[in-house]
Amino acid sequence: MAQALAALGRGTLQSLAGVGYAGMLLLESLWFAVAGWRGGQPVRPAAIVAEMRRIGVDALPIVSLLALTIGIMLGIQFIAAMKEFGAQSQVVIAVAKSVTREFGALITAILVAGRSGSALAARIGSMTVSQEVDALAVIGIEPVRYLVAPALIAMLLMLPVLTVFADAVAILGAALYSAPQLGVTVQAYLLQTMSLLSPGDLWQGIGKSAVFAVLITLIGCSTGFSVSGGAEGVGRATTRAVVLSICYIIIADMIFSFFLNR
Repeated sequence: MAQALAALGRGTLQSLAGVGYAGMLLLESLWFAVAGWRGGQPVRPAAIVAEMRRIGVDALPIVSLLALTIGIMLGIQFIAAMKEFGAQSQVVIAVAKSVTREFGALITAILVAGRSGSALAARIGSMTVSQEVDALAVIGIEPVRYLVAPALIAMLLMLPVLTVFADAVAILGAALYSAPQLGVTVQAYLLQTMSLLSPGDLWQGIGKSAVFAVLITLIGCSTGFSVSGGAEGVGRATTRAVVLSICYIIIADMIFSFFLNR
């Protein structure tokens, strides 16, 4: 019993330390983004653009494929469910609101966490193991400004954009399947979707994606900075970053859903 309690205490302390470290990374990144130029440590626009390309542009093909699949799947499921109650006409609003409020942001964030969050952890972890992070500090370059701040800004910019893009593709996928089943054209389906959606539906998903962006970046970077044990440690950190990111994304989404849909 004592050993179990001791292990629980150590795990709790490590978790709290990790949260505190991630919070400090966030504060330092925001400071460098806003006022870093005052101390001669500005966040370079070129670094932000490069991260935006890696996080956003390079992810467009897989986001498109996954969002289209999710849209078709939702169309299939909602038509089958609504048919039992004779309410097939409600499929349009059910798909539109579930995509914009929930699935668009959630699926995109999970995809980006597995793709970009793991890349951040692996890149920073490799630099930590090879002492490149220490070398940056020695030559006067702040590692947080150089490695974390550009990724955080790029993630905050690109994840909401990817979410809106995924919303559009998912609704199109649902229209391609559902419109023939409902006896309407794809154009009529899309026009009805636009009339039923409100700005609040879109902003709910965009707000979630901004929080998810912060979580993915901080977990990936903090895990990378804490790597030890050589190449094997980098592999463990990469896996840990993906698992933690997805867990925190789902928990945050549950909290959002509870408070925003009451």
